[in-house]
Amino acid sequence: MDAFKLMKELRANYEQEGYYIPKETGLNLIESTEQNGSGISAKCRDAQVEDLWGLSSFFGYSTQTFVLAVNLLDRFLALMRVQPKHLSCVGLSCLHLAAQRSEPDAMLSSGHELIRIGQRRFTASDLSRMEKIVAEKLHFTSSAVTPLTFLHLYHQVALGQSPSRKEVLSLEKLEAQLKACLRCMSFSKAKPSVLALALLRHEIKAIQSEDMLEMTCHVQRHLKIADGELQYWGERVARCLSDYASPRCSRPNHRKLLWVVSRRTAQNLQSSSCCAPDLPTIPEGGWDPSQSEDSSEDLSSGEESLSSSLEGEGGYFPLHLRRRR
Repeated sequence: MDAFKLMKELRANYEQEGYYIPKETGLNLIESTEQNGSGISAKCRDAQVEDLWGLSSFFGYSTQTFVLAVNLLDRFLALMRVQPKHLSCVGLSCLHLAAQRSEPDAMLSSGHELIRIGQRRFTASDLSRMEKIVAEKLHFTSSAVTPLTFLHLYHQVALGQSPSRKEVLSLEKLEAQLKACLRCMSFSKAKPSVLALALLRHEIKAIQSEDMLEMTCHVQRHLKIADGELQYWGERVARCLSDYASPRCSRPNHRKLLWVVSRRTAQNLQSSSCCAPDLPTIPEGGWDPSQSEDSSEDLSSGEESLSSSLEGEGGYFPLHLRRRR
C-alpha cells in the first residue's frame, strides 16, 4: 500500500475510533469501586484481562483476537452494571466473539472447549446467551477500531520511510508491548490512535532512528493529535513498560492447568490399559540402541509444554523485557 492510501486509511480509522472507545464515565465508576464490593473493580477487570491473555496464548490466538476481546470487555463493563460472579462469563464471551471474527475456522475453538480449558463454572448455553447480550448491547457485527489497527498502519508507514529498518522495528515486539499496556484498565481511556503512536515513538526512541521519529511527527500533524495528549500517554507507556520489565512487577498468574478426572473416567482409563492392540514383534537383531530415545514418547513432556504455554513468560514478551530471575 502506497503512502497516500495509508494516510487515507489512517484518517478513516481516526474518524471512526470514537465509536469504539469505552465510556469514560463507566470506566471512572469501575476505578472508584472498592475491591470485594458489589460491583466490578479495576483490579477485577485487570485480572480478567490476564486470564484472557493466558487463554488466547494457549489456543494460539492472534494479538488481534486478544486486543479485540479486551476492547469488547471494556466497552461492555463501561456500559452495563455487571456483578462480579458474571465477569468470567462476560470475559470469555468477549474472547469467543473476537475469535469468531479474527481467527480462521481451523484455529477456532468451541465454546465448550474454552469453558473446559478455562475451568469456568457455567455451561456452553450460558456462554452463548452472554455472547448474544454483548453483541446486542455493543452493536457488534464484524470488528472494531483498536490500538492494534493503528499500530499496524503506523508500522507500514514507518517501513515505507525506512525499509531497511524492518528487522529493527519489530511489529511482534510492538504488539507484545501493547498487550502489556492493556493489562491496566487506565489505558482503555486512551484514544487508540494516540496509544499506538505513543508506543511507536517509545520504540523508535529506543532504536534511535531520527528519520522514523520525524515520520511520527508527520503522522501526528496529519491526524491533528495534540502534543500534550501524546506526551501524557507517552509518559504512561514508558512507565508501564519500565514497571513490566522490573523484577518487582506482579506478572500475570498463568497457573498450570489442573486436569480433574472423574472416578468413572479413571476406571475406564485403567481398564483400557488391558485392551492394548497387538503389535508386531521387533526382531532382536534389528534393534539399534541409539534409537531407543526416539522410539518412545515422553508423555510428561506434553504436559510440560501444555502448562508452560500458560505459566512461562516467553510467549508474551520480548527477551530483553522479561523478568530477570
